[in-house]
Amino acid sequence: MSHNSFGHLFRITTFGESHGPAIGCVVDGCPPGIALCEADIQRDLERRRPGQSKFVTQRQEPDAVKILSGVFQDERMAEQLTTGTPIGLLIENMDQRSKDYSDIRDKYRPGHADYTYDAKYGLRDYRGGGRQSARETAMRVAAGAIARKVLDRLYGKVTIRGALVQMGAQKIDRVNWDWSQTAGNPFFCPDSSAVAPWTDYLEGVRKEGSSVGAIIEVVAEGIPAGLGAPIYAKLDNELASALMSINAVKGVEIGDGFATASLTGAENADEMRMGNDGKPVFLSNHAGGILGGISTGQPIVARFAVKPTSSILSPRRTIDKTGAETEIVTKGRHDPCVGIRAVPVGEAMMALVLADQALRHRAQVG
Repeated sequence: MSHNSFGHLFRITTFGESHGPAIGCVVDGCPPGIALCEADIQRDLERRRPGQSKFVTQRQEPDAVKILSGVFQDERMAEQLTTGTPIGLLIENMDQRSKDYSDIRDKYRPGHADYTYDAKYGLRDYRGGGRQSARETAMRVAAGAIARKVLDRLYGKVTIRGALVQMGAQKIDRVNWDWSQTAGNPFFCPDSSAVAPWTDYLEGVRKEGSSVGAIIEVVAEGIPAGLGAPIYAKLDNELASALMSINAVKGVEIGDGFATASLTGAENADEMRMGNDGKPVFLSNHAGGILGGISTGQPIVARFAVKPTSSILSPRRTIDKTGAETEIVTKGRHDPCVGIRAVPVGEAMMALVLADQALRHRAQVG
């Protein structure tokens, strides 16, 4: 299987399966001299970790990351630093329950990649999806924590934050947006008034044995103007590709995205004035901080839509490997809204794209 790597100068390669002994990642291209310890990575992993509420999979994984290579510290050094060599990361799988999948080993889950995976490779690991499992995203989050430190080294303090802005058909009220609220509820929701109705709604979905989709918004602040390129290395096209690579994502938009189709040119134009610091000030940000594939210095804004979890308890019509028509019920531990834990994954993918683009830009300008 090819295509397990992402990025150019800042490049990651992930490995492992959902029900294998471990999942891992190699981060190549991290500059030397950056302070890095396991706790720096663990903070982000804790936000993605399963089993933290009844609204996510109850698989109990500590997701304790180990740094295997690429760092060094001796008695003369106050902290452990990156060496510029590949950084090896490993997370052991501790709570696999493969028997949960024995009844569906020969059946294809509707909406899942079972059939296409089998059609391509002729062999699939039915236990939790194997390589196609969203468990792989834990390593993206781990690598993303390193990417954040690279961005901080280059630009001072870069802030990358994500929030769940829609669950099913229920949207937040943007007037109530408060970033501080995202850490205080199980949904990463920035609107405190939406938490109670979302709780009741998702509890009903969970008890019905079904699932629901979501929309996540990710915002990066502190990125200067100039990252990206006008043709094939556009910042927005690489960001869209990165977000679309996340499991279950079916749509991506930058800035106002599809809503810009209903605007006039006058409404959509992000007008400019000169600021007191000699830098332009934009009067709006319909473009989401990217123009012509290049960052403007404004906040970079992206949203992505996550479909409902395909592994559900509600009986669905399907076929098996022989072509026989049958029904399927997927037992086990699954997220009623997989979009919840996709929030830190979206942040990580934003960080990975920006770190890679930042290093390529530095190579260009010296």
